[in-house]
Amino acid sequence: MLEDVGLDDPHVSIYRMLLTMPSADAAELARMSGLPGAHVERILDGLESSGFAARSVSDQARLVASPPALVLRPRLAEQERRLSLAHDALDQLSALYREGATSRHAPDVLDMVLGGDAVRQRIGQLQDAADESVEVFVLTEPILMASPHNIHEERALARGVRYRTIVETGVMERPGFFDTARLAHEQGEEVRVLPSLPTRLIMVDRELALLPLRSNGERSVSGALLVHPSGLLDLVISAFEQSWRAATSLLDASTDEDDAADNDLLRLLLLGMTDGAVSNQLGVSVRTVQRRVAELMERAGVSTRIQLGAAAVRLGWV
Repeated sequence: MLEDVGLDDPHVSIYRMLLTMPSADAAELARMSGLPGAHVERILDGLESSGFAARSVSDQARLVASPPALVLRPRLAEQERRLSLAHDALDQLSALYREGATSRHAPDVLDMVLGGDAVRQRIGQLQDAADESVEVFVLTEPILMASPHNIHEERALARGVRYRTIVETGVMERPGFFDTARLAHEQGEEVRVLPSLPTRLIMVDRELALLPLRSNGERSVSGALLVHPSGLLDLVISAFEQSWRAATSLLDASTDEDDAADNDLLRLLLLGMTDGAVSNQLGVSVRTVQRRVAELMERAGVSTRIQLGAAAVRLGWV
């Protein structure tokens, strides 16, 4: 919470305790916090040196908390001043970029990013810079991210950036994918599915598109093309929109727990997943999947899974 002004969580915790007391020594604070006495002494030394606490006049072994406004307001004012200067610099640099963009020649609409690490870094930078939207193609074979955890996406979603992601059907075979997609859906991300996609893609604010590349025979990304505003970017935008319209929504906004469970099951089956893959994603046994399918068929009054799919759409179950 206060890392930017020099206080980590243990320092904040001890400072909070000090604020509630006329004064305290290291032993008292160690008992209250459950931290080792030597550790509390180091924290108090840090609070004293940074101005968040001062020695008691009547007893030098005891410390008194400094008023929060006295120590925090100057620091916050300095941060606001630096942030204002950074915004001014951003405006100036953006103006220079726009001037340069108007004079770009055909070869200049593309930048080459070389190496897997550089591509991953650029993907993070693009998401951190997004103001309005991030649009993504995800192919079955994972060659960029070893983990579904994407801190850049989490930060962007938290500040209101709209994510639209299209994944290939094979992506849903990844362990834990459905749970990850469910969490992202709750945070505002829309996920749709197609049997196949033409390329990997991440596009930000309809202003920049990154197309990761893989060399023949390699199982890792070798570089990427960064596409600037141009006719080529317009083509990428059009391709994404066509794919989005053709794709099937993975998740539904249903809030009823039982309906949501059946909806998830039906959607996964309609997307072509096997009973085994569905059981893995939903965390139930194959027998449970088969039993629930049989129950849904009985409810719909049909005798085959193909008929169930048609009935589910007709009845508004998916």
